[in-house]
Amino acid sequence: MRLGLRHRTWYRYGREVALGPHVLRLHPAPHAPALVSSFALSIGPARHVLRWQRDAQGNRVARVVFEERMDRLEIEASLVVELVPIDPFDFLLEPWAERFPFAGAPDTELERELAPCRDVDAAGPLLDSFMHSIDRASAPTTAFLVALNRRLAGEVRYLARLEPGIRPPEETLARGEGSCRDTSWLLVQVLRRLGFAARFASGYLVQPGADPGGAQDSAALHAWCEAYLPGAGWVGLDPTSGLLAAEGHVPLAVAPSPRRAAPVSGTLEPVASQFGFEVEVVRLGAEIDGSAAAGR
Repeated sequence: MRLGLRHRTWYRYGREVALGPHVLRLHPAPHAPALVSSFALSIGPARHVLRWQRDAQGNRVARVVFEERMDRLEIEASLVVELVPIDPFDFLLEPWAERFPFAGAPDTELERELAPCRDVDAAGPLLDSFMHSIDRASAPTTAFLVALNRRLAGEVRYLARLEPGIRPPEETLARGEGSCRDTSWLLVQVLRRLGFAARFASGYLVQPGADPGGAQDSAALHAWCEAYLPGAGWVGLDPTSGLLAAEGHVPLAVAPSPRRAAPVSGTLEPVASQFGFEVEVVRLGAEIDGSAAAGR
C-alpha cells in the first residue's frame, strides 16, 4: 500500500526573533521498514541555508541556519511511502540469548558500541519497586519482552500530551498515565536495568483503515522503544499498544536519549510563542506537494 504523508509544523512568535541553527529529523531513518519513494522538505518564510548530514546514530538530519529574523517558522515535510507487511517476530536469536537472563558471554567490542544505550538515570522508589516486581526466572527472551511490553501498556494509561518534554519514569509511574514518549522512555530505562541495550525511537505511526478509499487512514507522530537482541539486532517495542513495532511504525530518528530524536530542535531568543502541527495521510494517487530539499 502506497501512502502520501504531509507533516506540517509551525511556530508563531510574539515579535521578530533571531533563530539559532535548527536540526530537523523528518526524513525516515535508514532502517525504516517502509519504502520511501519521494521526499521533500519546505522551510519558510525566512531565507536559510540547509545541509543534509548523518548524525552519530546514522539518522538523516537536516541542519538549517537562518539568515534573517522572523516572526514565524513553518516547516513542511512531504513523502510517499510504501507499507510492506512484515512479521515483527521474524528474527532469530543467538542460541545463548534465546532465554532470559542470557547465558552467553557478551561480545566485548559490541558492548563498547552499545554502551550509550545502557546508561540509566537515577531511580526512585516507584521504579525500584517496579523492577523488583519483574519475574526474572528463566524464560524465552521474546516471550519475556512481549509480556513486559504488554504489562506497561496495561498499567500506564495513554495520555495525549502536547506540552514539550518527557516525564521521568518515576513521574510516569506515579501518575499511572503518560504520552507515548513518556511510556517509551520508561520502557527504555526498565530494559537497561534488566541488562538489555535499549534506545528511544520517534517517528510516525501509520494506520491504514479498512475503507478501500482510504477515508479511515490515519497517521500521527509517535514514539516507541527499540531493544538490541543478539542475533536479531534492534527490535521495536511499542508500550502504548503493547505490540511489537511493524510496518506501520516509520522511524524518523533513533537515539540513546529522547533529546537526540526530537523531530525539530534548535534555539531562539526568549520570546512568547505558539506551536502547532498536523500530519495528513492520503492513499496512492493523491498528489503530495512540497518545495524540494531532498534528503537522499
